Amino acid sequence: MRLVDSHCHLDAAEFDRDRKDVVERARAAGVDRQIVPAVDAAGWPKLRDACRADDGLFPAYGLHPICLASHRPQHLDELRQWIRRKRPLAIGECGLDFYLEDLDRDAQQFYFRGQLEIAREFDLPLVVHARRAVEAVIVAVKAVGAVRGVIHSFAGSPEQARQLAKLDFMIGLGGPVTYPRANRLRKLAASVPIEQLLLETDAPDQPDAEHRGQRNEPACIVNVLHAIAQLRDEDPADVAAATTRNAERLFGLP
Repeated sequence: MRLVDSHCHLDAAEFDRDRKDVVERARAAGVDRQIVPAVDAAGWPKLRDACRADDGLFPAYGLHPICLASHRPQHLDELRQWIRRKRPLAIGECGLDFYLEDLDRDAQQFYFRGQLEIAREFDLPLVVHARRAVEAVIVAVKAVGAVRGVIHSFAGSPEQARQLAKLDFMIGLGGPVTYPRANRLRKLAASVPIEQLLLETDAPDQPDAEHRGQRNEPACIVNVLHAIAQLRDEDPADVAAATTRNAERLFGLP
């Protein structure tokens, strides 16, 4: 089986000591390609260099809402310049986070809308963070229009998933779906059209149930795959093939 980790922060400091080994373990598990999204402008060069080390790593450049304190309006112009020079496959991680109350929502909307407009300008997919903010993300996407992407670590409702499908947005599912008590998410994983689904790890964060409390890594996506296949009562090989095709189609992966 060939798998794509559609969301992995392989440039994170947690991988500095053994990044090459992590990539090798991922390949041994069948994960031959990974989308590695940025979080702030200061981290773009390190992300670029980490992805240059292996032809299966693909950077996405953007401004994460959790790193709001690091962002400046000029970073949106710098993002445009960076995209022109580096030609990434996607923009992100961007989006909205209404879970953390100290993050200014107006400022988040400013940077998210700016990145939506850049994605439309360059015809690139978006990697979107939407924690307790799926509805607001849908509203913003509709306002800008003519964009596509994935809502990573999706935790919205089936109706929101259907709205996103109409807007040409996929949903990414990772470690949380492996927890037996995640009933709402597991029901969604069982029912969402396979054509809308991507697999992810969000490594080093959001480990699956088997690795709870440990550093997550891309090889663990196999546990996500098997959990979703079991929930859907489908062959893991079929789920792997479908989600890999989805990732290839959205990101234009070679």
